[in-house]
Amino acid sequence: MLSFSRLTLALAVVGAAVAAPTKRAVAYYNPNNGGGSEVDIVSAGLGEPMNVIISGLSDSTIISSQSNFLSFAQDIGFSTECLGIHIGAAQQANLGDGNGAVDQLVEYRENYNPGGTCLESLIGGNHLRGWIQNGPSANSGAWFLAVSQEENATENHDIVPNGYNIGRDALVANANAWAAGQSAYSLTVEYVSGLLPAGSDGINHGISQDGQVAVITVTKN
Repeated sequence: MLSFSRLTLALAVVGAAVAAPTKRAVAYYNPNNGGGSEVDIVSAGLGEPMNVIISGLSDSTIISSQSNFLSFAQDIGFSTECLGIHIGAAQQANLGDGNGAVDQLVEYRENYNPGGTCLESLIGGNHLRGWIQNGPSANSGAWFLAVSQEENATENHDIVPNGYNIGRDALVANANAWAAGQSAYSLTVEYVSGLLPAGSDGINHGISQDGQVAVITVTKN
Protein backbone atom coordinates (compact mmCIF):
# COMPACT_ATOMS: atom_id res chain seq x y z
CA MET A 1 0.00 0.00 0.00
CA LEU A 2 1.27 3.48 -0.91
CA SER A 3 2.08 5.76 2.00
CA PHE A 4 0.24 9.09 2.17
CA SER A 5 3.35 11.01 1.09
CA ARG A 6 4.01 8.73 -1.87
CA LEU A 7 0.35 8.87 -2.92
CA THR A 8 0.44 12.67 -2.74
CA LEU A 9 3.57 12.76 -4.87
CA ALA A 10 2.07 10.40 -7.43
CA LEU A 11 -1.08 12.51 -7.73
CA ALA A 12 1.02 15.67 -8.10
CA VAL A 13 2.98 14.11 -10.97
CA VAL A 14 -0.22 13.03 -12.72
CA GLY A 15 -1.72 16.48 -12.20
CA ALA A 16 1.37 18.16 -13.65
CA ALA A 17 1.21 15.90 -16.71
CA VAL A 18 -2.45 16.74 -17.27
CA ALA A 19 -1.82 20.48 -16.86
CA ALA A 20 1.14 20.58 -19.24
CA PRO A 21 0.40 22.39 -22.52
CA THR A 22 -0.19 20.16 -25.52
CA LYS A 23 2.04 20.88 -28.48
CA ARG A 24 0.07 20.88 -31.70
CA ALA A 25 0.96 18.06 -34.05
CA VAL A 26 0.12 19.48 -37.49
CA ALA A 27 0.78 22.63 -39.46
CA TYR A 28 -2.81 22.75 -40.74
CA TYR A 29 -5.63 20.53 -41.99
CA ASN A 30 -6.72 20.79 -45.61
CA PRO A 31 -10.12 22.56 -45.46
CA ASN A 32 -11.26 20.77 -48.60
CA ASN A 33 -11.10 17.42 -46.80
CA GLY A 34 -13.59 18.57 -44.17
CA GLY A 35 -16.17 20.10 -46.47
CA GLY A 36 -14.57 23.55 -46.42
CA SER A 37 -12.55 25.52 -48.92
CA GLU A 38 -9.31 27.46 -49.28
CA VAL A 39 -11.44 30.23 -50.82
CA ASP A 40 -13.42 32.39 -48.40
CA ILE A 41 -17.01 33.54 -48.95
CA VAL A 42 -17.75 37.02 -50.30
CA SER A 43 -21.03 36.24 -52.03
CA ALA A 44 -22.71 33.22 -53.57
CA GLY A 45 -20.12 31.41 -55.69
CA LEU A 46 -17.40 34.04 -55.19
CA GLY A 47 -14.61 34.40 -52.65
CA GLU A 48 -11.01 35.40 -52.06
CA PRO A 49 -8.11 32.94 -51.82
CA MET A 50 -6.75 32.23 -48.37
CA ASN A 51 -3.25 32.32 -49.76
CA VAL A 52 -1.22 32.41 -46.51
CA ILE A 53 -1.31 30.00 -43.56
CA ILE A 54 0.47 30.75 -40.31
CA SER A 55 1.22 27.17 -39.31
CA GLY A 56 -0.20 25.49 -36.22
CA LEU A 57 3.38 24.40 -35.50
CA SER A 58 4.26 28.05 -34.84
CA ASP A 59 5.09 29.19 -31.33
CA SER A 60 2.08 29.93 -29.12
CA THR A 61 3.27 33.52 -28.65
CA ILE A 62 2.45 34.01 -32.34
CA ILE A 63 -0.81 32.12 -32.88
CA SER A 64 -2.55 31.32 -29.60
CA SER A 65 -4.75 34.43 -29.39
CA GLN A 66 -5.91 37.41 -31.40
CA SER A 67 -3.71 39.72 -29.32
CA ASN A 68 -0.64 37.56 -29.99
CA PHE A 69 -1.43 37.42 -33.68
CA LEU A 70 -1.91 41.20 -33.79
CA SER A 71 1.57 41.66 -32.30
CA PHE A 72 3.02 39.43 -35.02
CA ALA A 73 1.03 41.21 -37.72
CA GLN A 74 2.37 44.54 -36.49
CA ASP A 75 5.90 43.15 -36.61
CA ILE A 76 5.46 42.35 -40.30
CA GLY A 77 3.90 45.65 -41.33
CA PHE A 78 0.15 45.45 -40.62
CA SER A 79 -2.13 46.90 -37.98
CA THR A 80 -5.76 47.54 -37.08
CA GLU A 81 -7.94 49.69 -39.26
CA CYS A 82 -7.79 53.49 -39.24
CA LEU A 83 -9.42 54.82 -36.05
CA GLY A 84 -11.04 51.41 -35.64
CA ILE A 85 -13.47 52.22 -38.45
CA HIS A 86 -14.46 49.39 -40.79
CA ILE A 87 -16.56 49.87 -43.91
CA GLY A 88 -18.05 46.82 -45.57
CA ALA A 89 -19.35 43.47 -44.45
CA ALA A 90 -17.22 40.79 -42.83
CA GLN A 91 -16.30 37.88 -45.06
CA GLN A 92 -16.77 34.27 -43.97
CA ALA A 93 -14.71 31.11 -44.36
CA ASN A 94 -15.27 27.41 -43.83
CA LEU A 95 -11.96 25.86 -42.76
CA GLY A 96 -13.33 22.31 -42.74
CA ASP A 97 -12.87 22.09 -38.97
CA GLY A 98 -16.47 21.47 -37.95
CA ASN A 99 -17.29 25.10 -37.22
CA GLY A 100 -18.93 25.69 -40.59
CA ALA A 101 -18.79 29.12 -42.20
CA VAL A 102 -17.69 31.75 -39.67
CA ASP A 103 -17.00 35.48 -39.85
CA GLN A 104 -13.44 36.73 -40.14
CA LEU A 105 -11.79 37.30 -36.77
CA VAL A 106 -9.49 40.10 -37.88
CA GLU A 107 -8.89 42.52 -40.73
CA TYR A 108 -5.57 44.35 -40.78
CA ARG A 109 -4.14 46.88 -43.21
CA GLU A 110 -0.66 47.89 -44.27
CA ASN A 111 0.85 50.12 -41.60
CA TYR A 112 2.72 52.84 -43.46
CA ASN A 113 5.49 54.76 -41.70
CA PRO A 114 4.56 57.57 -41.58
CA GLY A 115 0.82 57.52 -42.14
CA GLY A 116 -0.21 54.24 -40.55
CA THR A 117 -3.27 52.34 -41.71
CA CYS A 118 -5.15 55.60 -42.32
CA LEU A 119 -2.84 56.18 -45.28
CA GLU A 120 -3.56 52.66 -46.56
CA SER A 121 -7.27 53.41 -46.38
CA LEU A 122 -6.62 56.47 -48.55
CA ILE A 123 -4.04 55.32 -51.12
CA GLY A 124 -4.39 51.54 -50.97
CA GLY A 125 -1.86 48.87 -50.09
CA ASN A 126 -1.68 45.39 -48.65
CA HIS A 127 -4.33 44.00 -46.33
CA LEU A 128 -5.40 40.70 -44.77
CA ARG A 129 -8.40 38.95 -43.29
CA GLY A 130 -7.86 36.10 -40.83
CA TRP A 131 -9.52 33.02 -39.33
CA ILE A 132 -8.29 30.35 -36.88
CA GLN A 133 -8.74 26.65 -37.69
CA ASN A 134 -9.86 25.47 -34.25
CA GLY A 135 -13.05 23.47 -34.69
CA PRO A 136 -13.79 20.09 -33.10
CA SER A 137 -12.86 18.02 -36.14
CA ALA A 138 -9.66 19.79 -37.25
CA ASN A 139 -8.08 21.82 -34.47
CA SER A 140 -4.68 22.79 -35.87
CA GLY A 141 -4.63 26.29 -34.36
CA ALA A 142 -3.37 27.60 -37.71
CA TRP A 143 -4.31 31.05 -38.97
CA PHE A 144 -5.69 31.14 -42.52
CA LEU A 145 -5.22 34.52 -44.18
CA ALA A 146 -6.75 36.04 -47.30
CA VAL A 147 -4.11 38.58 -48.36
CA SER A 148 -4.45 41.04 -51.22
CA GLN A 149 -3.12 44.32 -52.57
CA GLU A 150 -5.87 46.96 -52.76
CA GLU A 151 -6.58 49.98 -54.89
CA ASN A 152 -7.11 53.40 -53.29
CA ALA A 153 -10.32 54.67 -51.70
CA THR A 154 -11.60 56.25 -54.93
CA GLU A 155 -11.55 52.76 -56.46
CA ASN A 156 -13.50 51.38 -53.47
CA HIS A 157 -10.51 49.31 -52.37
CA ASP A 158 -10.93 46.89 -55.28
CA ILE A 159 -8.07 44.44 -55.74
CA VAL A 160 -5.27 45.53 -58.09
CA PRO A 161 -4.46 43.34 -61.10
CA ASN A 162 -2.65 40.22 -59.83
CA GLY A 163 -3.36 41.58 -56.36
CA TYR A 164 -3.76 38.24 -54.61
CA ASN A 165 -0.32 36.97 -55.62
CA ILE A 166 1.22 40.41 -54.99
CA GLY A 167 -0.31 40.70 -51.51
CA ARG A 168 0.79 37.21 -50.48
CA ASP A 169 4.35 37.68 -51.69
CA ALA A 170 4.63 41.10 -50.03
CA LEU A 171 3.57 39.61 -46.69
CA VAL A 172 6.14 36.81 -47.09
CA ALA A 173 8.86 39.33 -47.93
CA ASN A 174 8.01 41.40 -44.85
CA ALA A 175 7.98 38.31 -42.64
CA ASN A 176 11.38 37.22 -43.92
CA ALA A 177 12.80 40.71 -43.36
CA TRP A 178 11.45 40.78 -39.80
CA ALA A 179 12.91 37.34 -39.05
CA ALA A 180 16.31 38.37 -40.39
CA GLY A 181 16.33 41.48 -38.20
CA GLN A 182 15.87 39.81 -34.81
CA SER A 183 17.13 36.73 -32.99
CA ALA A 184 14.21 35.62 -30.83
CA TYR A 185 12.36 33.72 -33.57
CA SER A 186 13.11 31.67 -36.66
CA LEU A 187 10.83 31.58 -39.68
CA THR A 188 10.37 29.13 -42.54
CA VAL A 189 8.17 29.50 -45.62
CA GLU A 190 6.90 26.77 -47.92
CA TYR A 191 4.77 27.41 -50.98
CA VAL A 192 2.17 24.64 -51.21
CA SER A 193 0.05 23.65 -54.19
CA GLY A 194 -3.09 21.51 -54.14
CA LEU A 195 -5.02 23.46 -51.51
CA LEU A 196 -6.19 26.17 -53.87
CA PRO A 197 -7.05 25.77 -57.56
CA ALA A 198 -5.12 28.14 -59.81
CA GLY A 199 -7.00 30.58 -62.01
CA SER A 200 -9.92 32.97 -61.60
CA ASP A 201 -12.87 30.57 -61.39
CA GLY A 202 -14.89 31.50 -58.32
CA ILE A 203 -12.41 34.23 -57.34
CA ASN A 204 -13.75 37.66 -56.44
CA HIS A 205 -13.25 40.38 -59.07
CA GLY A 206 -12.31 37.67 -61.62
CA ILE A 207 -8.63 38.10 -60.79
CA SER A 208 -6.50 35.07 -61.57
CA GLN A 209 -4.09 33.72 -58.96
CA ASP A 210 -1.42 31.04 -59.14
CA GLY A 211 -2.90 28.56 -56.66
CA GLN A 212 0.09 28.68 -54.32
CA VAL A 213 -0.40 29.00 -50.56
CA ALA A 214 2.49 30.30 -48.46
CA VAL A 215 2.74 28.26 -45.25
CA ILE A 216 4.73 30.19 -42.64
CA THR A 217 6.03 28.59 -39.45
CA VAL A 218 7.45 30.83 -36.73
CA THR A 219 9.35 29.13 -33.91
CA LYS A 220 11.06 30.56 -30.87
CA ASN A 221 14.86 30.13 -30.73
